[in-house]
Amino acid sequence: MRKLVYYAAVSLDGFIAAPDGAADFFPVNLDLMAAMNERHPETVPTAYREAAGLQDAPNKRFDTVLMGRATYEMGLNSGTDSPWSHLRQFVVSTTLAAAGPGVELSDHALPLVRRLKAQDGGDIWISGGGVLAASLLPEIDELILKRYPVVTGAGIPLFNGGFNPHTFDRVTVGHFGAGTTVTTYTQG
Repeated sequence: MRKLVYYAAVSLDGFIAAPDGAADFFPVNLDLMAAMNERHPETVPTAYREAAGLQDAPNKRFDTVLMGRATYEMGLNSGTDSPWSHLRQFVVSTTLAAAGPGVELSDHALPLVRRLKAQDGGDIWISGGGVLAASLLPEIDELILKRYPVVTGAGIPLFNGGFNPHTFDRVTVGHFGAGTTVTTYTQG
């Protein structure tokens, strides 16, 4: 069965983005970038794959990406209406009227994920969206967290929903330059 994986960058205090959605406060870490590009080349947006030397790289794990409205609109605002055209793309939103080519809209995250998990294919990646991740918490099989040694004090939390404890087991920890770690957890 396919897994739902939340793969995200996060600050020490649990934020994935600034209050305005920007994530440029995360330091550039070349050894981490090289390792993640090797491990998950499909997570690099289509527009940046050539510059990263990944234009011909096959998808290794994920064949589907889920985005919340705010994550998708960040791409729209920069002129990108199909950010991962090499993946099957879904935007979960009750307010977005239309999406770009190759991007499917859904207004209910849980039924969508349950339907996708029942289909054959690669794993499903949640790309940003603390509200989306919180709504899908019962279905998340794995977390891959790139934790940067930065404290922001405010912003968009990794999970942005009501109090809903779920236990995860740590599987692996990788250490990279400047104190950055990548930790993988599975839902316990």
